[in-house]
Amino acid sequence: MRFLNKLPGYNKAPAGFEWTLFKKIPLIFLIGTLFPVAQILYFVFTDKVITAAHQKTIYVCLGFIFSYWFFVGLIFFGCIVVILMKGPAYVADPYELPKENEKFEQFPNV
Repeated sequence: MRFLNKLPGYNKAPAGFEWTLFKKIPLIFLIGTLFPVAQILYFVFTDKVITAAHQKTIYVCLGFIFSYWFFVGLIFFGCIVVILMKGPAYVADPYELPKENEKFEQFPNV
């Protein structure tokens, strides 16, 4: 008995947009994170006093970063699911159910 029996005669689906998007996710992640981080670093490393307006901008940038990471991660896992779903089909081993009551298996069941 082999583990993970492939369904005979099953053809894999061709790769589509999910692989293109999957390969670009690191670049999308970096570019989307770069601009808010640059804004935060500008406020932190300049010699100016951080005012309440600057703090609000920093918090908005942090909120954007975490929301952006969430959505990029969602796209990442979506691509993985599509890639796995397009892979080969697998068959489970058959499991014969025990016969409990012969009367219920007679035809017609009245």
